[in-house]
This record gives sequence, structure tokens and C-alpha cells, in this order.
Amino acid sequence: MGKIGRNEACPCGSGRKFKRCCLGKQQTASSNLTEVQKTQISLQNAISTIQKAASQGVQKVHELGVFVLFSTTGGDAWLLEVTDSDALQVAADKEILTVDFEENPETIEINWSHTFEIKDRQFVITAYKDKKVEIIENYPTHPIRAAIKRIKKKYSPELLESVHVDQEQTPKEV
Repeated sequence: MGKIGRNEACPCGSGRKFKRCCLGKQQTASSNLTEVQKTQISLQNAISTIQKAASQGVQKVHELGVFVLFSTTGGDAWLLEVTDSDALQVAADKEILTVDFEENPETIEINWSHTFEIKDRQFVITAYKDKKVEIIENYPTHPIRAAIKRIKKKYSPELLESVHVDQEQTPKEV
């Protein structure tokens, strides 16, 4: 459905203007979502958006809470978690990858595949599975590093530390 103007007839068929009928109900429903639910919805949307950018070969960097998402002109895309330097590839060579991602009203659980760091303008990943280290040179490290700095500046160390739920096994919950 397209966007409905406030002064247009309400699509429910009441004959009243949208602003006097269902607009308030829609706004109330979206404001009743918890912050965790809003982040979950936003994270799903952000992953889809960054995957689409990667499939089109568009370089993009996006921040969302403690996450940085980026795509490259070569068609790769990653989801990064700033507090523990976790990483998950969500697109490779313009192909969208399946994201192992579960959520409930309390948590978002992502099965991270790698850790990441930026060294000398190179994106360095280490696989959780076999500890294999890979250096990738043509990723947008400057904007990624800037996004990480903004996130760390925006949130207190205590808040960043509280993001994770302790669990014995990796990958970690966010």
C-alpha cells in the first residue's frame, strides 16, 4: 500500500479523513513497541538494505545502535558488532547470504562467524570456527572506523558492556 495522506479518505471505508480515523491507531500501535522490538525490526531492515546495496555494487556504511553494517562496490556486505568486534558476512560477490539470526522480545541472537579489526587500512577477520585470519584490503575502513568511534562516543562504557548476555558458548548474544 502506498503512503496515505492525512487529509485523504481513510482506507478502512469509514468515510472520515485518515487523520481523524485510523492514523492515531497506527501511531499508537507503533509506539507500543519496546525499544528491543524496534531495534529488531530496524536491524532486519538494515540487513536487508545493506544486502540490497551489496547486490547492486553500492558502497554504503550504516550505523544502528552498537552495529555497523557496510557494503562494498565488489558486492560484499558485513554486519559488525562494536562492543566485542564480532562480524557476520551477509553478502558475498553480490550474492545475498542467509543470516542466522533469532530474536525474541528480550534479546537478539546472532551466530557470529568472525571477529574483526582494522589494521593499517586493512579489514582483518578471524573465523571463530578454525581461527583462520584473512586480510581484506579494499574495504571502506576509514568510514567503518569513523562509525565505530561515533558509536563508542555515543554510549557509555557501562552501557556498551551491558549489551551482552553471558553465555558459555560463542557466538554471543546481543
